[in-house]
Amino acid sequence: MRRQDVRNLAIIAHVDHGKTTLVDALLRQSGQFRDAQLTQDCILDSNDLERERGITILSKNIALTYKDVRINIIDTPGHADFGGEVERVLRMADGCLVLVDSFEGPRPQTRFVVQKALEVGLRPIVVVNKIDRPDARPSEVLDETFELFMELGADDETLDFPYIFASGRSGYAVHDPAEREGTIAPILDLVVERVPGPDVDPDGPFQMMVTTLSYSEFVGRIVTGRVASGRVKKGQKIALHRADGTTTTGKIDSIEMFDKLGRIAVEDAQAGDVVALIGLPQPDIGDTVTDAEGGTPLNRISVDEPTLSMLFTVNSSPFAGKSGKYVTSRNIRERLMRELESNVALRVEETGDKDSFKVSGRGVLHLAVLIETMRREGYELSVGKPEVIRREIDGKWHEPFEELVIDVPAESVGGIMELVGNRRGQVNEMTAGSTGMTHLEFSIPARGLIGLRTKLLNASRGEAIIHHRFDAYKPQEGDVPHRKNGVLISQVQGQAVAYALWKLQERAEMLVPPGAPVYEGMLIGENSRDNDLVVNPIREKKLTNVRSSGADDAIMLKPPRQLTLESALEYIESDEWVEVTPDAIRLRKILLTENERKRAKK
Repeated sequence: MRRQDVRNLAIIAHVDHGKTTLVDALLRQSGQFRDAQLTQDCILDSNDLERERGITILSKNIALTYKDVRINIIDTPGHADFGGEVERVLRMADGCLVLVDSFEGPRPQTRFVVQKALEVGLRPIVVVNKIDRPDARPSEVLDETFELFMELGADDETLDFPYIFASGRSGYAVHDPAEREGTIAPILDLVVERVPGPDVDPDGPFQMMVTTLSYSEFVGRIVTGRVASGRVKKGQKIALHRADGTTTTGKIDSIEMFDKLGRIAVEDAQAGDVVALIGLPQPDIGDTVTDAEGGTPLNRISVDEPTLSMLFTVNSSPFAGKSGKYVTSRNIRERLMRELESNVALRVEETGDKDSFKVSGRGVLHLAVLIETMRREGYELSVGKPEVIRREIDGKWHEPFEELVIDVPAESVGGIMELVGNRRGQVNEMTAGSTGMTHLEFSIPARGLIGLRTKLLNASRGEAIIHHRFDAYKPQEGDVPHRKNGVLISQVQGQAVAYALWKLQERAEMLVPPGAPVYEGMLIGENSRDNDLVVNPIREKKLTNVRSSGADDAIMLKPPRQLTLESALEYIESDEWVEVTPDAIRLRKILLTENERKRAKK
């Protein structure tokens, strides 16, 4: 039977197409909150990193009641690096809102999330968002979305999808794109009318897939999932079916349902409900919870494999332990294992060295968010250069290729084509737009993308719009150019002196400001030539009682280059590490002394 009192809905889209802003409008106009409860924008982006970066990183669950129907809403990330979050939560939904920007149209991640939604049989509603943009082209974007569904092999029933035009920021949804007023209610009406209620077996044995894990200091692990069949009651004895085929028995201490922005405790739940269970014995994502008498497990969640790996190792610099709380390999290992419990797209492998771990993920941003989170929690570590994960297929090495999409002003196309071509990128499509922007699509090896974004933005004076997503494994290409410039390496430990940096900046761009602590082997600048140079950044001006013509030269220092964590990871070469501590991000050579580096070359 189908339940008519519940709708389970996922909101999926490309990054920056307005998912979280649309949810804000749904919350504000639902009539279920006081104004004081919704004082900020991007209400569901509760994580500090999400607010700073302006992107959704973790999927969130909320519930609204509309016309006596409970609508469970799942807000998902839009960035390709967090595709693992999308893949696992789609199993909880019956329908989805596919948001598409009214100017940009379907993007690489739009294709990815729509493909995953069709694979699990979700009923889509297309929302052409941001129709109040001055450059909006809603009708053309709707046609492009229809073509995308056709390319992905949607059936006739799916191709007859309902659609609506909206502005999440202004808070209205309309069926005529020329209108510019109203409320967001037409979207909720479409959800109630066109998204089917969950197809349930209320009298069957209890089954639920563990889809999301969170942790509380008071009650331990909290698992979220959708009840697939049967009923579950507080205090009920259950069996937990694990990945290795073993079964563990336990008891449910508490059941919570999503209500508005939080959860409320309930005595029981039935098939079709999205619930949080407390008290399960060490659950993992993908496990199935059933009756204790022995139910059958559901098919486990399958997630695309990682494409990029980095070496995480103990911080061994002279400044190790000065600001971090957790600095040992045991601390780092425990933290990575804890991350594996909820981050399904992550892989952690032991290496031959007890102090280092090989961590694999979907991209530089995916791993950088993990590193930044650890850093803020008080961890110190060193991280190696990102490397793509190769596979041997039919006796030949294959590497991951990405679909790279760039929108750039027409006058910058030449420089963009040259940069991507140098990284082994091949042009698939090139379209001139009516707004003066040119749309370019490339196929490029994933390793060619490392460090490319900054160069593309520089070549287009910051106007390029760049997106990419994993495409497929293809035969390995030739070498990709490395960093052209060498680096300046400190030969001493101390504090950088303005006078020394002033003399050095004639031949280099600085990476540290005056007064910054430095140590032997630390990178303090980028050389103007292709060789590494060992320098003394703490040398002070010799003071004598003899006057000279240059005695009163004013020291004019250019500001140092500010490297974010992602740009630092993309900048380093294979013989360098990024040192990450709670209060600093530093670049260093793996071998700190000049003699060690010379011996290693021999």
